[in-house]
Amino acid sequence: MTEQKSNYILVVEDDYFLRNLLLHKIEQEKLPFDTAVNGSEALEKIKAKIPAVIILDLVLPDTDGFEVLEKIKKQPDTKDIPVIVVSNLGQKDEIERCLKLGANDYLIKANFTPKEIVEKIREYL
Repeated sequence: MTEQKSNYILVVEDDYFLRNLLLHKIEQEKLPFDTAVNGSEALEKIKAKIPAVIILDLVLPDTDGFEVLEKIKKQPDTKDIPVIVVSNLGQKDEIERCLKLGANDYLIKANFTPKEIVEKIREYL
């Protein structure tokens, strides 16, 4: 069904500017990556090739990040992938919901630079 785990980072972010800002920093660090701009695309990419780490926005067109996270963590072959939620949603209940669904970390976009996000990614690689 899915391939073995790889060393790439999957960045799931629909905002063009934020996605490119983060990808630029990931490229500078010479880390392999792929992108998805919505939840269904992310799930398809994960099914085809399991990433080492997933950066996941919550507010996405079609399938939102909560649903993507839930589906990842319910599958035996993807449940152990570290997922770092990077979102502008910062309410306590949203953060708790993500952590209960299995997110490894929750970063509020406004509080972290792309460099700090890449440092967080390296903690899980």
